[in-house]
Amino acid sequence: MHQFLPNGQALLIRPAKPEDAPALLACFREITRETAFLLFTHAEAEALDLRTEQEFIRSFGDNSRHLLLLAEVDGDIAGTITVRQRNFQRQLHMGELGIALLHAYWNLGIGRRLMTAAMRWAEQHPELEQLYFSVLAHNEKAIQLYRNFGFLEYGRQPKGIKLADGTYGDLVWMQKIVERR
Repeated sequence: MHQFLPNGQALLIRPAKPEDAPALLACFREITRETAFLLFTHAEAEALDLRTEQEFIRSFGDNSRHLLLLAEVDGDIAGTITVRQRNFQRQLHMGELGIALLHAYWNLGIGRRLMTAAMRWAEQHPELEQLYFSVLAHNEKAIQLYRNFGFLEYGRQPKGIKLADGTYGDLVWMQKIVERR
């Protein structure tokens, strides 16, 4: 379904397809160049190849327990959201959430709309009871977004990430119990 952003641009949130691999890989590389908020470094993103990206996309399409959505703005990929359900029988009720958005599209409500789409998917997923993830403690805007969706902090990992300049950042672990609709 097409939506519109406050600036008038068209937004489409949809599942990724293998043919999206070149554009998705380019988007991911650009995101890692722009921000240090991701666990992936730019060098790690540059090391990925097209085949690996296609396999990554297929791993979501081939598994009903996983979700990979793209946010397209006027036909260009602006960001993604993922949910990966755990593989262990005792943790099938848990899914790890991840979101990434190009800097040019921050503060337009795209992150909120991606989160809304992922929450709707999770609410209809029969096994999923809990979503969790880690976020850098200094990523205050993201933490506020997650809190707005009912995620709660359940722990902190001091020096959980080492930044390019050699300094450390704490990781905040957050979770939400999935409500059935």
